Amino acid sequence: MQHFLSINQTTTDELQHLLNVAIELRRQRRTGDPHRTILAHKTLVMIFEKPSLRTRVSFEQAMIELGGHAMMLRSNEVGLGSRESADDVARVLSGMVHGIMARTFEHEKLEELAAAGTIPVINALSDRSHPCQALADLITMIDEFGRDITGRTIAFIGDGNNVARSLAMACGKLGLKFVLACPRGYEFDDDFLARLSASVPDADCRTTYDPADAVREADAIYTDTWVSMGQEDQTASRRADFADYQINDALLAAAPAHAIVLHCLPAYRNLEITDEVIDGTQSRIFPQAHNRLHAQKGLLAVLLAGL
Repeated sequence: MQHFLSINQTTTDELQHLLNVAIELRRQRRTGDPHRTILAHKTLVMIFEKPSLRTRVSFEQAMIELGGHAMMLRSNEVGLGSRESADDVARVLSGMVHGIMARTFEHEKLEELAAAGTIPVINALSDRSHPCQALADLITMIDEFGRDITGRTIAFIGDGNNVARSLAMACGKLGLKFVLACPRGYEFDDDFLARLSASVPDADCRTTYDPADAVREADAIYTDTWVSMGQEDQTASRRADFADYQINDALLAAAPAHAIVLHCLPAYRNLEITDEVIDGTQSRIFPQAHNRLHAQKGLLAVLLAGL
């Protein structure tokens, strides 16, 4: 695997290997086994067009724990695609560092970086997908239900956005069922459904407009903010459209008692999810956030060290 741009471009075997390496590195961290030299003398450049808590901390801490170094570059320092073309940025960095992690608006910028450079490029979030989040989500499912999560069901209550797209693709590749519950007009777009069908013809992925129907057989109930970065001008309309799609005690009552609750964060409490749920006994939201670190470590170890 040369780059990590999307789950769609990652084979099932590669995806499973990433998870295995991440879980093993986490085990080593917890038991004190040494693995700090895996990325010794290697540097990851992190380009941020969007702010982040989990992405910034998890990637930088991952490089530290693996013996490497992370260098953060803000959007105004690089001007990716404006001050300097993505092609030129990739060519320059390829001669100086060992990997590029970029959190961008346009997915095409990541593809241009990968095409022009000679070092691994990681998608830390784009308008199309959020594959690093999906890795952490899968680790959290494994933590809860065991190494074989085939046949488990994830109900995503919210927009068919980049997080939902990556998770639906990951579920298809690993044999999980995925249900999207959203208002009309917020379904997966046709281009994504075509990619999913081409990549995983037998993927078990469906859409419903009834949240209670979505969670009826769910092992995990997942949500995200109703208004993502760049959609602030739609705040009022989106809050109105999603008013009946809140994860609350009433919705949990329609789900199996063993169902866990997930959220990629940041959460807007008492909008898409209530305080009672996010802080409740079924929530795995903060262990899920912690798994971002372990997912990044596995990803970096594979891409930069060839594990």
